[in-house]
Amino acid sequence: MPTGSVRLHSIKKLGQENHSYEVSDEGNFRFSTCKDVAMMIVGSFCAVLHGSAQPLMLLVFGLLTDTFIEYDIELNELRDDRKECVNNTIRWKRNYTVVQDPTRILDIEHEMTMFAFYYVGIGVSVFLLGYFQISLWVTAAAKQIQLIRKMYFSKVMRMEIGWFDCTSVGELNTRMSDDINKINDAIADQVAIFVQRFTTFVCGFSIGFVKGWKLTLVIIAASPLIGVGAGLMFVAKLTGMELQAYAKAGAVADEVLSSIRTVAAFGGEKKEVDRYDRNLVSAQRWGIRKGMIMGFFTGYMWLIIFLCYALAFWYGSTLVIDTEEYTPGTLLQVFFGVLVAAMNLGQASPCLESFAAGRGAATIIFETIDREPEIDCLSEAGYKLDRVKGDIEFHNVTFHYPSRPEVKILDQLSVAVKSGETTAFVGPSGAGKSTAIQLIQRFYDPKEGMVTLDGHDIKGLNIQWLRSLIGIVEQEPVLFATTIAENIRYGRPGVSMADIITAAKEANAYNFIMDLPQKFDTLVGEGGGQMSGGQKQRIAIARALVRNPRILLLDMATSALDNESEAIVQEALDKVRMGRTTISIAHRLSTIKNADVIVGFEHGRAVERGKHNELLERKGVYFTLVTLQSQGDKALNEKARQSDRASIHQRSRSQLSNLIPDSSKSTPEEEEEEELVEPAPVARILKYNAPEWPYMVFGSLGAAVNGGVNPVYSLLFSQILATFSVTDPDAQRREINGICVFFVMVGVVSFFTQMLQGYAFAKSGELLTRRLRRIGFQAMLGQEIGWFDDHRNSPGALTTRLATDASQVQGATGSQIGMIVNSLTNIGVAVIMSFYFSWKLTLLILCFLPFIALSGGFQAKMLTGFAKQDKQAMESAGQISGEALNNIRTIAGLGKEQSFVETYEAHLTAPYQAALKKANVYGACYGFAQCVVFLTNAASFRFGGYLVEQEGLHFSLVFRVISAIVTSGTALGRASSYTPDYAKAKISAARFFQLLDRVPPISVYSNRGEKWDNFQGNLDFIECKFTYPTRPDIQVLNGLNVSVKPGQTLAFVGSSGCGKSTSVQLLERFYDPDNGKVLIDGHESTRVNVPFLRSKIGIVSQEPVLFDCSIAENIKYGDNLREIGMNEVISAANKAQLHDFVMSLPEKYNTNVGSQGSQLSRGQKQRIAIARAIIRDPKILLLDEATSALDTESEKTVQEALDKAREGRTCIVIAHRLSTIQNSDIIAVMSRGFVIEKGTHDQLMALNGAYYKLVTTGAPIS
Repeated sequence: MPTGSVRLHSIKKLGQENHSYEVSDEGNFRFSTCKDVAMMIVGSFCAVLHGSAQPLMLLVFGLLTDTFIEYDIELNELRDDRKECVNNTIRWKRNYTVVQDPTRILDIEHEMTMFAFYYVGIGVSVFLLGYFQISLWVTAAAKQIQLIRKMYFSKVMRMEIGWFDCTSVGELNTRMSDDINKINDAIADQVAIFVQRFTTFVCGFSIGFVKGWKLTLVIIAASPLIGVGAGLMFVAKLTGMELQAYAKAGAVADEVLSSIRTVAAFGGEKKEVDRYDRNLVSAQRWGIRKGMIMGFFTGYMWLIIFLCYALAFWYGSTLVIDTEEYTPGTLLQVFFGVLVAAMNLGQASPCLESFAAGRGAATIIFETIDREPEIDCLSEAGYKLDRVKGDIEFHNVTFHYPSRPEVKILDQLSVAVKSGETTAFVGPSGAGKSTAIQLIQRFYDPKEGMVTLDGHDIKGLNIQWLRSLIGIVEQEPVLFATTIAENIRYGRPGVSMADIITAAKEANAYNFIMDLPQKFDTLVGEGGGQMSGGQKQRIAIARALVRNPRILLLDMATSALDNESEAIVQEALDKVRMGRTTISIAHRLSTIKNADVIVGFEHGRAVERGKHNELLERKGVYFTLVTLQSQGDKALNEKARQSDRASIHQRSRSQLSNLIPDSSKSTPEEEEEEELVEPAPVARILKYNAPEWPYMVFGSLGAAVNGGVNPVYSLLFSQILATFSVTDPDAQRREINGICVFFVMVGVVSFFTQMLQGYAFAKSGELLTRRLRRIGFQAMLGQEIGWFDDHRNSPGALTTRLATDASQVQGATGSQIGMIVNSLTNIGVAVIMSFYFSWKLTLLILCFLPFIALSGGFQAKMLTGFAKQDKQAMESAGQISGEALNNIRTIAGLGKEQSFVETYEAHLTAPYQAALKKANVYGACYGFAQCVVFLTNAASFRFGGYLVEQEGLHFSLVFRVISAIVTSGTALGRASSYTPDYAKAKISAARFFQLLDRVPPISVYSNRGEKWDNFQGNLDFIECKFTYPTRPDIQVLNGLNVSVKPGQTLAFVGSSGCGKSTSVQLLERFYDPDNGKVLIDGHESTRVNVPFLRSKIGIVSQEPVLFDCSIAENIKYGDNLREIGMNEVISAANKAQLHDFVMSLPEKYNTNVGSQGSQLSRGQKQRIAIARAIIRDPKILLLDEATSALDTESEKTVQEALDKAREGRTCIVIAHRLSTIQNSDIIAVMSRGFVIEKGTHDQLMALNGAYYKLVTTGAPIS
């Protein structure tokens, strides 16, 4: 056999694989050392030898068959000569030695022992080769992957900040885990397996052509049909049509879950469930169609295969009998050679997929590794000045962020900051203040102009040194998940404890740290989550001070704090500023007044500078900011007003954004919690599928017939062998033709039953999926709002749960039952048949059956790969990289990149060790799985020979029994490999049932609770205390007392986070208070029926949520309990000042508002929301900052609409603009969760208290 050429060929092929055009010349293996290369070469060599083992076995098998047939023919001939003793051939032989020449009789047992030794020899070598081929490749890959991870992470940490702006952190994290794992898959075991399978393919065909080219050509001629079938089946699998079909329903689910508060407020749950269900129909249709197609192609494949068998045996038998070109053994060698070759080619294709995936991933990873950072923070280059005075100057700096090149942030900015002075940057949001600070730190380089320190362009200075001069305190300080002392130590390496304490004292942090039980060793939690805002801020200040910086940058350092902590932090900052160059950005005037110089920014330029009083006289930017913060003066120009609104927005955003990274970081724990679900009992899943029982019965029938096909095949196969030993040519011909017809019949039957099975189970499965999705969605909408606050129940998570969990559950019913029935009939028929023909041999083989099944299962698992275990090992390293990438700015500012890289590398050793250990285990398992079949054959053929000789068993029965049990065994193994789906299905179902069984504390669907007729709208909050369930440590309401009489308007004012919106949510019963009560007309809210209560309340919120349908439908959403006529819609629109605008649109009320109302302006959306609230005709109207997002003109119209809507209703208003509340009946000033003052506008002004201060100083009520 020409193995040499084969080896060259496959290695060449491999070479082409990896030296692909997508990755540079060295390909995926560019990080391999000589040792790795040696391991890979030896591994490939083993794989090639291993690959040639199976074809070798076929040669042995052919000889073995010939031996058996020869023996049988001789027996028949003997029988012919002397017909007296037909019954007992053996004794007959002894009697008639004279007549028959004794040398002609074969000693069959001796021959079989020889063959058994061949088999064992091949088996043992296969075990060794399999072990080496896998373990060497996996080890080599592990080394390279570790290197790639190190290189990649250290390179990413060196990138300039602009690069991080353009690549999301989430993306980098997935690259570090998934993409590198993909490379791992492509350069590890898959290569070895590919080489092995490819060799088998080549050798199989070589045997076919060398031994019998005629038959080989005939079989090959039919093989395209199989290929076409397999290809089309693959395509059918891949078409994500049902996913696309589900996408529509998924969009509905996503839209509804994202705006769950609106749905709840307007009682739209039932309506939404129906809308979702309507969209599920198309997904169901596609699923059934896919089942049909898959069934059709599987059936088609079997049909073609059986037709091939018929053709091959028919043609082959003519070659054996008529022309006598082949022996029967040759026929088998050729036939199985081609068959094995084709199968292995098919199994090699998944490897190609993983190569392609690995190559794609490598392209991205290596691109990053090869990229040179524009600002390399770890480079040694650049000067270090001996003396630093601290003068900073911007010379005509123009700049735009790399992620948004079209927006100019700084435009010819020139500004000088004197050393030792405190300079304050003020100006509307987006004017470039923070950007200027980032340029000083050299996070970015300006596009034009330059930034100088003491007259030196900072581009020429050493980056690490430059950043070590600068201490920065940001608006959202980032702490790392370690102790307080360590966090402060990040400021300067090797700093003593005494310095840390001094810095903490200077930052006013010492006292609160000493109050903590573990003092400086207290852990601050992930992202500093265990500390309050003020504490985090002071630790950050201490961290900045420990550097003993020449330059101090304060970026809104106090904006995120409440007033008390602000005062303390401010005092700390004032102490610290002495003698340093300080730049401070702030929005609160109190923090700026005492700066040495104030610089006003606008549109990326410094437009004015001077002291507080000078600037007030100039009436420029600074003046407008000051007055904006004072009472809302109508005469202000629009521009400044909008920009400040943007800044308030910006800030509320950034306060939110510090909650976001935490949720994204806590994924590892989240997965842990998910896994703890007990798998659901199958009985309960089946209960949901009960209505489809007829489909399932038919499907199971189909499956049962399909299961019988394998054993029938082995019956026919051995029958053919038996015909070769028949001496009468005509009888032989007849028998062979009969068997070929049988093959065709089996094929046709199999075709129809496969189709039946596919269709029936698809139908039952899809109906189940649809039913579960509907029930699940309904259950989700029935949960209380607090449940949605949990980040595990974010709209995204819930929609994926509906999409995937529901469709996975069907894996536990239909198709799973099909698999089980199929395997059982397969094994059952095989075993019964075998026992019938030869119970002794059957018992022997059954001893091997468990191992064969194991090996079948293991091979199926091999195809999926072992990526899962690697993931867990990577988790600790993943946490470090995640923390580092999320807080890259802070790390860059502190110059700590190197230390993070080192920590990360230290954490890589554990996964690496695990991978090395795994390589050995994995190799051994693989070798074992591969050699079991050889050993089984050795034992069974040897014993078969004994039975043929001693007990006169017909040799065809030996083949029959062996092939029946071995094929059914591997089938069993394959079936067992489907169990992951099954386990997954049970877990998915369990999660689903968990959702269905959860009883929400505030139930929408129940009829319990009080209802009454003459609803007045009398509201009392009595001693309400409340914390959000997701943040139990933050007390939001702290004894709220306030009451409203019917028809009155109550206004809440106060800084953000004081509990204004929360009180409104308690009234809607989105939440219930922890202590105290909310009374509605004297009824306690927790006892009132939820749908009834919500039907009496109309709400207009700051960001109104509209649904993706027409304007009319959006307005009708206001009342989901009845059908609403067009006249009502129009009258509501008139009241909301909306009608004229709608009539000006081309499609009038049928205009689609786009997803989330994106086709409309804010004012238009707001008015639709008001119309929607009016159409409910509510007794209570809640306006949550209903006008804050509007410009003045639309604000006026909306305000008028609101004033109209308020007539005769109880109304609660939350507002930031004092002008909108002055005419309320009661104004309640809230702070920290309770009311500090209440009364009318004039009463409160007379009090000279908090409200008066708000109105006069205009500290922003954010």
